[in-house]
Amino acid sequence: MASVHQKIHPAPDVEAPPPSSAPLIPPNTLKSDSHNRDHYPPPPSRTLPSGYPLPPPPHKRSKRSCCCRTLCCILTTLLVLIIAIGATIGILFLIFRPKIPDYSIQTLRITQFSPNSNDSISATFVVNITTRNPNNRIGIYYLGGSSLSAYYRNTLLCQGSLPAFYQGHRNTTAIDVALTGTVNHASEFSATLQQQQAETGNVPLVLRARVPVRVKLGKLKLMKMRFRVTCELSIDSLTSNTEIRVASSSCKFRLRRIF
Repeated sequence: MASVHQKIHPAPDVEAPPPSSAPLIPPNTLKSDSHNRDHYPPPPSRTLPSGYPLPPPPHKRSKRSCCCRTLCCILTTLLVLIIAIGATIGILFLIFRPKIPDYSIQTLRITQFSPNSNDSISATFVVNITTRNPNNRIGIYYLGGSSLSAYYRNTLLCQGSLPAFYQGHRNTTAIDVALTGTVNHASEFSATLQQQQAETGNVPLVLRARVPVRVKLGKLKLMKMRFRVTCELSIDSLTSNTEIRVASSSCKFRLRRIF
């Protein structure tokens, strides 16, 4: 009779607690966060073989490069300012078309040129100066503090000053300027003067004017400047109370900035 094998199953434990249905990992938690990272071993150190080129060091800005950049910015700013000023001057020149004023000596009267007892000569001249402003949109303010001097061979004969006045556009003004002075060493001066008249028949004089002015462009007054005018003229004599003939006259103009 064949033996019968019977499967025996264990009976469930009624008193045992039911299995827990909670997950092993809390919700909203990654598996990698469930373990402490300190449990991982450190990564192995990397050793480069001999002869392998090292990576370049990080670039650092040097003080020299910063100074060069600052200098370039300054030079660029200056260049822009120079270009702007040049453009402004060019525009003003095209608008106003400035021209140099003209000066000439019309007449010269010698009211006194007589020797004194102390070997000196007292001189008094009256110079008629004609000034012409050829500009259409530029006026000239002739200010106080001017000077006009008469010289013979670098010897100062007499001096005076021009009056203050305003000269408008395309205006011609004639003014009389009185000059007074004293010449020392009259005997030596008279001998030189007589020799000059005997050789050439005339007496060369030089008139030098220094006049502070302000130029008016339209309604704009520019900074204070100074006109320098030098006139070379030739007269027939230096005798007082006689009609003096001006044989030739030429004037040169220069402009100088004061402020």
